[in-house]
Amino acid sequence: MTQQLPPLNPLKAFEAAARLNSLTLAAEELNVSQVAVSRQVKVLEEYLGVALFRRLHRGIEVTREGQRLFEGVTQAFFDISAAARLVSRRGRRDILSIQSYTTFSQRWLIPRLARFHDANPRIEVRLSSSTAPVDFETQNLDAAIRSGRGDWPTLNSEKLAQIDLVPVCSPTLLATGKLKVPADLAKVRLLHSMARPNDWAAWIADAGAGIDPTPGIRFENSALAYEAALLDIGVAIAVRPFVTRQLQSGALVMPFEHICPTTEGYHITWPTNVTPSAPLVKFLDWIKEQMATDAAI
Repeated sequence: MTQQLPPLNPLKAFEAAARLNSLTLAAEELNVSQVAVSRQVKVLEEYLGVALFRRLHRGIEVTREGQRLFEGVTQAFFDISAAARLVSRRGRRDILSIQSYTTFSQRWLIPRLARFHDANPRIEVRLSSSTAPVDFETQNLDAAIRSGRGDWPTLNSEKLAQIDLVPVCSPTLLATGKLKVPADLAKVRLLHSMARPNDWAAWIADAGAGIDPTPGIRFENSALAYEAALLDIGVAIAVRPFVTRQLQSGALVMPFEHICPTTEGYHITWPTNVTPSAPLVKFLDWIKEQMATDAAI
């Protein structure tokens, strides 16, 4: 059964007058005349059949019935305001939580993230980095970027980039003339990533270099190995999309043309039992477009 409510405009005028204990101040707050507020209060009193205020010589005084109504109306207005805030999108920023590997974040995502924010200023991206497998059941994440073949049974995945391996070094090191053929890598320091421990062995075998892939310096992640290469410390084995900008600028160079493909790629993933949020859908479209643009260069 539909509940019958008192007229709402008179309720609003009454609430303001009772809270401020003044018809004049209520009129100023509501941006109407004092006569209009007095008229609205009179309508409510006639509807209820009780006096809500005592009219005094220099003002008004809330009656006992008026006080009871004021308490109920105040709570009701508070509840309406709270419910409206919960559903309102005015001024709200959408939160998008993404987890990624450190190297992917540092070498590819962060340099481009401003473009996404410029196109979607109401989406607040919260980016975290970890090499540990993501647990969507316990972590408050919308999506995670991880490497593999894309065959995770409980996850949806979109492939972003193929993992192709290339050696990189500084132009200064290349200018020493030590690196003529892949076997010459035995003459320089190899820079390894402990997060990708088999990359040098894979490239050396694929290139037929026939040298020991194990000597050198090991870093926690590939990003640190790339930094060491920039500082002339040695030759790093790189995932090609992560060094595209440095190769284009000439900060890094490929001493050999041979590229070693792998069976893995970088994928953006989210649970199969969760419908992607609107911010995630926008991020998925954006990141795939960025990857496609890089691949075309």
